[in-house]
Amino acid sequence: MAEKKIILTGDRPTGRLHLGHYVGSLKRRVEMQNSGEYDQINILIADDQALTDNADNPGKIRDNIIQVVLDYLAVGIDPARTTICVQSALPALHALTFYYLNMVTTARLSRNPTVKAEIQMRGFEDEGLPAGFFTYPVSQAADITAFNATVVPVGEDQLPMIEQTREIVEKFNRIYGETLVMPKAVIPENAVQRRLPGVDGSAKMSKSLGNGIYLSDTAATVKKLVNGKMFTDPQHLRIEDPGHLEGNVVFTYLDAFSRPEHFAEFLPQYTCLDEMKEHYKRGGLGDGTCKKFLISVLNEMMDPIRTERARWEADLDTVYDILREGTARARAITDETLARVRHAMRIDYFEDRSILDEWKKLL
Repeated sequence: MAEKKIILTGDRPTGRLHLGHYVGSLKRRVEMQNSGEYDQINILIADDQALTDNADNPGKIRDNIIQVVLDYLAVGIDPARTTICVQSALPALHALTFYYLNMVTTARLSRNPTVKAEIQMRGFEDEGLPAGFFTYPVSQAADITAFNATVVPVGEDQLPMIEQTREIVEKFNRIYGETLVMPKAVIPENAVQRRLPGVDGSAKMSKSLGNGIYLSDTAATVKKLVNGKMFTDPQHLRIEDPGHLEGNVVFTYLDAFSRPEHFAEFLPQYTCLDEMKEHYKRGGLGDGTCKKFLISVLNEMMDPIRTERARWEADLDTVYDILREGTARARAITDETLARVRHAMRIDYFEDRSILDEWKKLL
């Protein structure tokens, strides 16, 4: 099988997507889509995996599928060039997960750093660990291999998941012959892209913490969050005091979102961010001015996204058809992979009658 350049990426539909998703993955997906370098790009809405820690509230997952699709379309994901699909509607993924479970031990899964961190974060150590959540890396391996993905864009914290997939691929191919494509992880190029902090300085944006700026938030909401919750420098008590950039979330966001042209439009006393930083460090630049500039930068960036989202919200029938048709295309791809896997394992008993000859020899 000639190797194509195929991307698989995706999100758990547990809520609307926020600026952390945008800088960490969405913006890059659009760039990769528009680059023309890839033969196939697939985005999987991982609703099955979202249920592993939301089984008592499936409505949350169901309701957020449409929110996630609208965010995709709003930022520039083009359904003509990128396949958007729903995980639970691809039965091949379930079968592959079951087969791959035999390729990995519980001891190996328990050593996966990403799984360990997620278990601790969700408090499963105290309440009991759902088996579905524990085997999450195996499900992810099924997703990646089902699409024959060669490239998987991930955050740094997801690298152990890709390593687990590579181990499963290596073992399967060693036992059953060259069948599965070996994927490669691609991580964001800089630290800001890898993990944008919450507005309160927390390491992660989260709906439960109320520290995220969502792509669908209004301009008024953005202003309220930046002015009311965004962490600056606690030692910068007076405007004339020297300010510190380390841990200052306002400047972290400016690193991520500001461009030289923003200064000409919103803060013309500076030509670039470096000049603004130098002034802040030596004193004489207030946090209020910095926040006001950031609010302008964010809303300038988000306005086209809001407009595009509103356009798609007004045509949900088309959005539904995009998702349905993308899932149908994905099903054809993943079904073909499952057939190839079953053939390699020689458990495709009814594809031809040759197995009958083998059985006859046994009697």
